[in-house]
Amino acid sequence: MIRTIANPASIALTSTLLFAGVAVAQPMPAPEMPMPMPPMPPPNPSMAGPLSLNPAPFTLNLGPLGDKIYVDGAVTGLGFWQDNATRAGADSQSRLDLSNGQIWIQKADGIFQFYVQGGIYSLPALGLPYANSHQTTELTYGWVPVGFVKIAPTDNFSVEVGKLPTLIGDEYTFTFENMNIFRGLLWDQETAISRGVQVNYTMGPLAFAVSLNDGYYSNRYNWISGSAAWTIDMENSISFVGGGNVGHTGYATPATPLLQNNGSIFNLIYTHSAGPIVISPYLQYNSVAADPGLGIAHGASATGVALLASYAFNDFLKLAGRVEYIDSSGKGDSLAQSANLLFGPGSNAFSFTITPTFQYQIFYARAEWSIVTAGSTVPGFAFGPTGRSTSQDRFAVEAGVLF
Repeated sequence: MIRTIANPASIALTSTLLFAGVAVAQPMPAPEMPMPMPPMPPPNPSMAGPLSLNPAPFTLNLGPLGDKIYVDGAVTGLGFWQDNATRAGADSQSRLDLSNGQIWIQKADGIFQFYVQGGIYSLPALGLPYANSHQTTELTYGWVPVGFVKIAPTDNFSVEVGKLPTLIGDEYTFTFENMNIFRGLLWDQETAISRGVQVNYTMGPLAFAVSLNDGYYSNRYNWISGSAAWTIDMENSISFVGGGNVGHTGYATPATPLLQNNGSIFNLIYTHSAGPIVISPYLQYNSVAADPGLGIAHGASATGVALLASYAFNDFLKLAGRVEYIDSSGKGDSLAQSANLLFGPGSNAFSFTITPTFQYQIFYARAEWSIVTAGSTVPGFAFGPTGRSTSQDRFAVEAGVLF
């Protein structure tokens, strides 16, 4: 015997006729809708966190081809107070400044891609005098510090030509890209932006890059840099990076230190990212050989170790920190030719930095305390009006928008 249901229309697609008793109709559950993926920001500029770029920047659609041009940028202000202002006449105890007034435009898909970043910026770093943003922009990388074209015939192979971010180090050039406001002692020794050509290739979890460039922005294309990175799993990666001058460059500018630009530099970087925690320790070694023709009477080297870390309490509040130690070798006056290589021949330095950060959508504010202590310094090359003080505290704030 078959028992019918009073409202067959309501169960036409889901009822089952059961013999020998009762037919029970169960409504079919509504299909689950997939959760929409959150928008992802364009790939440039690179970010170490804890700040994040606007995931939905202004976009221009280029007709039926579907190509997109992304337009975004950063407007940020910086203020700080420090003791033992560095080197008489070159620094001040406190400062307010525009740390970034930049815009960047990019096409990030297809065979032909490009990236252009322009505007004003400062490059605050521990252990060095602070130069205001207008002065920094004019004397270092200009009003378009980064700009390149990229040809990507396949997903795993590309070539970039132009003014390129460096492959070296674990901190980026501009303040908003980094965990901390002021870059560290190891960053002081590294290249930042180079002009040249770079080839990139990925093979599963491995990624390789090699570049012919002008090193420390020397306009002499005699540097070769390269990197090899292994993504071990979703949470861990390790990379080896190196570069060096294969020729000679006999002059210096504010962006081109004589010693480092005629030397070589290597990094070993490990990164662990799991949930709210990011930890990145790295090692660095850079050296320069004696070259009497360039006025470098004795060879010298610097070895450093750093730990960068951040912790996210929630979507808005994060805490970043950095610990570093760097030691140098050398004798005579070889290192004294460059204020950018520690505090004289044979000197060493330790730094500690802590940076609480708040970000809500495109707005952010962060504070920072850092201390640098130096040892075995050469008189005149440390802190204070006479260059003889061996420590410096800085208290800084930065706020702005990443639109």
